[in-house]
Amino acid sequence: MSFTLLESIHSPADVKALSRQELPKLAQQMRDYMIETLAPIGGHLGAGLGVVELSIALHYLYDTPEDKIVWDVGHQAYPHKILTGRLSGMPSIRQYGGLNGFTKRKESEHDCFGAGHASTSISAAYGMAVGRDLRHESHHSIAVIGDGALTGGMAFEALNHAGGQNNRLLVILNDNEMSIAPNVGAMSSYLAKIITGKPYTSAKGAARRMLEKVPVALEVAKRLEEHVKGMVTPGTLFEEMGFRYVGPIDGHDFDDLLPTLENCKHLDGPILLHILTKKGLGFSPAEEDPETWHGLGPYCLKTGKPIASTAAAPSYTQVFADTLADLADHDSRIVAITAAMPGGTGLSRFAKRHPNRCIDVGIAEQHATTFAAGLAVAGKRPVVAIYSTFLQRAFDQIIHDVCIQNLPVVFCMDRAGIVGADGATHTGMFDIAMLRSIPNLTIMAPKDEQELKDMLVTAFTLDGPCAIRYPRGCGLGVEAKIPAVLPIGQAEVMQEGDAGLVISVGTRFADTKAAVDCIQAEDGRSFTHINLRFIKPLDTDLIAKHLQSKRPLVVVEEGVACGGIGEAIAAFALGQGWQGSFKHLAMPDVFPEHGTQAEILRDLHLDADAIANTLRAI
Repeated sequence: MSFTLLESIHSPADVKALSRQELPKLAQQMRDYMIETLAPIGGHLGAGLGVVELSIALHYLYDTPEDKIVWDVGHQAYPHKILTGRLSGMPSIRQYGGLNGFTKRKESEHDCFGAGHASTSISAAYGMAVGRDLRHESHHSIAVIGDGALTGGMAFEALNHAGGQNNRLLVILNDNEMSIAPNVGAMSSYLAKIITGKPYTSAKGAARRMLEKVPVALEVAKRLEEHVKGMVTPGTLFEEMGFRYVGPIDGHDFDDLLPTLENCKHLDGPILLHILTKKGLGFSPAEEDPETWHGLGPYCLKTGKPIASTAAAPSYTQVFADTLADLADHDSRIVAITAAMPGGTGLSRFAKRHPNRCIDVGIAEQHATTFAAGLAVAGKRPVVAIYSTFLQRAFDQIIHDVCIQNLPVVFCMDRAGIVGADGATHTGMFDIAMLRSIPNLTIMAPKDEQELKDMLVTAFTLDGPCAIRYPRGCGLGVEAKIPAVLPIGQAEVMQEGDAGLVISVGTRFADTKAAVDCIQAEDGRSFTHINLRFIKPLDTDLIAKHLQSKRPLVVVEEGVACGGIGEAIAAFALGQGWQGSFKHLAMPDVFPEHGTQAEILRDLHLDADAIANTLRAI
């Protein structure tokens, strides 16, 4: 496939050098290139395919890095990366040492703001706009929000703030049919160009000046305008919030995009441009199933089908969803909640069996948590399934609305620990440190998929809140058994030994066991190995029993060292008068790069080899 025109683009200046007639050809080559390049490696394909024309139009008309373009979430930014000098790096995206899957300030001067979580673009772009005005500068500040990110409350907080001021700000709502409005046809795009054009705005200004002399007439005119616009456009909400609403327009038509964006450049105050796009446009599998093709692994270029995993064991996500569905078959109180991630958290599987008890609240983790608290008050047993990295957005609600009231809400934290290709923004590294200080909260971490089942069953026996953290990826392939209730706060002794005490936490069990077995095979030394299971309450009786000697103590966890469970165990041991050596293997005080889980664990010295090296040195 030929990419001659695309390969001539090394910076936004090359985009500007093209004629308008060449832009559709560039768009087609960009789509073909993305589809072909991502096939062997996977990535966030659908969102990027939907904003190809928008990305080209923005770089054709605006001047980054002077003008600031903030991409919400970052899933939409692949075309932006291509147009800003990173075409040759695209085959490495989300790979170890390659391009980041999201916008990242240190990767390019054209990435003015890093993004991985959603609903942040308007706040950031407005902050840049205010900073610009305070410095008496004149560049443009643009937020591109889409892919459902407008469902996040933070976006509306920013709209409320920016709309009440008069700073020049352009918010582009990329409505890709997973957001708020249907296409209303050619008339809306015609109105958009008329409304943003100089003749219309000049006439409107002249009419206002004339009517200001007759206050009653002015008020009547304003109400009439609002009434008419409310009938023909869906922008009344944004107008009421102080934004000049423009659109909807076709986000794939340069004849609509370019003149409308050009007109928006010359308007003052906050503007919201509503564009309609098709997620996955140009690749029929992604168009037909946008949720699956939002972000995925390698796929077959010829058939358009994802390459099936050859893993022998089910994923933790699958085990969680199937077990929860089984439990819900016999307990009508169970209600599952997701924050716009039914597929990622496995709850789409749950929804097939219990559609009325699976609730997607949108990208709104704070609301999900307090909503769950309300369900608990109403006698239900809510399960909030959220990635570890996204649950940190609801820290206040966990404390204030759930734990202070001791409500029986179950938090299931998928992707706890290293996630791999999505990098620092998605790494679940803070949940242990974040949650273990909260009273009334029970925290569990399974060593394998069977123990995850046991912990889910255990969670529903508690009268208060609990949290279960489990990793991305597949289980260990252990034999499936009927789930059993675990004794609260009791750890599990995997083997006894006299060389020292090794405590592993959840995700680090398998590598710790491998390291312990390796040392025993090498020099005959045998370590006591404890699977902690309960991060809180801590099994102090068992730990105290094994600390009676002065043998070394090693704690291995896949979370930050600062505030981690290792610190709690060390503090307890010191309080017991223990004086042996202590090694805490945890994530250091840095944000990890992206790569495979194995590569990042190796770099952080948390894999089996690193654990074995620690034991050898004891």
